[in-house]
Amino acid sequence: MAVSDLAVLLATMEPQLYPGEYGFACVAALPVGCPVFATAAEEEGLTLVALVGDLAAAGVAYQGGWARISLTVQSDLAAVGLTAAIATALTGQGISANVIAGFHHDHVFVQAGRALDAVAVMRGLASV
Repeated sequence: MAVSDLAVLLATMEPQLYPGEYGFACVAALPVGCPVFATAAEEEGLTLVALVGDLAAAGVAYQGGWARISLTVQSDLAAVGLTAAIATALTGQGISANVIAGFHHDHVFVQAGRALDAVAVMRGLASV
């Protein structure tokens, strides 16, 4: 069941760090056989988010260096404040965050070198 209460979301989000380095790319069309985590259709082209190994294997130019942290709580699409709370806390530690909202969960991409710091910051929000 989707959660909309911010206090409950923060207390139960349990950030999960996924293995591997992710990259962002912009292409005209989805490369055949390239597994992607997410896409976004923009005016300038199709943004792909995928593991850098998969992007490289497909011959796609990308901007890498990102770690994926998924929030395991099932957040309501209409929930207010979760993204803002996470972004504010990460900003306080100088950590960039790129957030993608899925139907069930939110996914935060941070600089790979700061991934463990970001997880710690997010876990700290549960105790606030």
